[in-house]
Amino acid sequence: MMSPLSSIIVRKADGTEEHFVPEKLLQSMRRAGANDATALDVLREVEPSLRDGMTTSEIYKTAFARLRAHNRGAAVRYSMKRALLGLGPSGFPFEEFVAEMYRTAGVRATTNTFLQGACVEHEIDVLVEDGKTRTVIEAKFHNTLGFKSDLKVALYVAARVEDLQRSVHADEIPITGILLTNTKFTAKAIQYGTCARLGLISWDYPQEGNLHQLIERTGVFPVTALTTLSRREKTELMNRNIVLCKAVLTNEAVLHELGLKQKRIGDVFTEVNALCGLGGTV
Repeated sequence: MMSPLSSIIVRKADGTEEHFVPEKLLQSMRRAGANDATALDVLREVEPSLRDGMTTSEIYKTAFARLRAHNRGAAVRYSMKRALLGLGPSGFPFEEFVAEMYRTAGVRATTNTFLQGACVEHEIDVLVEDGKTRTVIEAKFHNTLGFKSDLKVALYVAARVEDLQRSVHADEIPITGILLTNTKFTAKAIQYGTCARLGLISWDYPQEGNLHQLIERTGVFPVTALTTLSRREKTELMNRNIVLCKAVLTNEAVLHELGLKQKRIGDVFTEVNALCGLGGTV
């Protein structure tokens, strides 16, 4: 029998509608580090505000506020998907963020590189080299959750990778390609990418090795995830090429320049240390 909560119709970021699934909300909070008791408490606190036609974004904002009151560290991780949206409007901070994940995993990663293909030269968002292969990553950044990378994008990236592969001689390191996005793929993009042997990584695709998991495994978090900084302050940091949470720790002078008092700087450092696993608590 369907529970009363499951009978509520909610609207997703792409405009489609679905039944509210309480377990999805519980699971997302558990993945963020909330224990079962906290997740259930937040669900109970969110329940009175639920109504037909409510957007998933509205539900997220309510759940985030309640979770933050219980467990700030879990709330920061719960907000990670939306924190990535704040890396705009240009895609440059996102490219740097992606490169840092691979560097943390122990491989060489550079941004804004150029490689010569069989036909033309290509600008590469992120080039990853492990000594055995060179992987060119097309980092497609979107600043709205409802925007998906579609078939046209997959076709375009696969064509670029093919041109680069045709330029490689037998004694050179082979080239592979990945299309990586902070949101989602359309079904046709996944179908074509799989057929064309193009690597695909989105927030929740594939089931193993998706962007969400890469962030958690590498412990690389964007500065936009911090709750102790205002939106303006985060933007100012990114304007100074400070994209990662951990980079804040070595830029205390910049925080002073932005007008933060010592107590607030201490709060920011505490949050960064807890989020990045560098000690301390939130």
